[in-house]
Amino acid sequence: MELSHRDLGGAGLPPLIILHGMLGSSRNWLTAGRDLAASYHVQALDLRNHGLSPHAASMSYEEMADDVSAWLDRHVSGPVTLLGHSMGGKIGMLLACRQPQRVARLFVVDIAPKDYFWVAHRASFAAMNELNLSDLRSRAEAELRFEARVPNWGTRKFLATNLERIEAGGWKWQINLPALTAALPDLEGNSLTPTDRYAGPVRFIAGGQSGYIEAADHGTIRTHFPQAEIVVLANAGHNPHLEARSEFVAAVLGA
Repeated sequence: MELSHRDLGGAGLPPLIILHGMLGSSRNWLTAGRDLAASYHVQALDLRNHGLSPHAASMSYEEMADDVSAWLDRHVSGPVTLLGHSMGGKIGMLLACRQPQRVARLFVVDIAPKDYFWVAHRASFAAMNELNLSDLRSRAEAELRFEARVPNWGTRKFLATNLERIEAGGWKWQINLPALTAALPDLEGNSLTPTDRYAGPVRFIAGGQSGYIEAADHGTIRTHFPQAEIVVLANAGHNPHLEARSEFVAAVLGA
């Protein structure tokens, strides 16, 4: 499918393509992306069922990697630097392993090639599916209704960014919530098989406070990515591009 994207600047420089995480969009990368445009032509995609991209009933990692590959065919010539966060990192890993000719360098942000069981995501999806849109008056009210299942204030606000006004005055989900809910068990899984390899340069950027990349994962990472560097941003959580932006940008531009 034809993915929506935002051009964040740096035209004429080497291309860097950003893949956002689950329930995110290119909008989450406006500030960090523009910082990265000092050295790259930065374009941030909206993955299927997210942002302004089309909706589809299914969303396996293979399908999403194919979407990105098709976008590259239409918009970029030659290999690119690929930067993927969380779910986007799993897509980036898969694309690099299966189509290495497309990827000059890979950045993987706070995710490892392994299975996850995201308790917090399960709670967030329950809260979103329980939300009655018919009598919702504002995003702030949605955040209050999420509180019973989602204790973190920042997460509640993040979930509410996926709500958008409709012409009749009510609200709808911009994301394809039914498809995402159905796909969640598969999206928690590892996007790679045991034989997947990418021999090019890779930098994993981990949030030191998040727990998504653990010391025990380093061997697995290097099995799939023998050139992998692993950088830990000690004061960041799962969103280092937001929580420790200057350190994150330095970790990318210094690679």
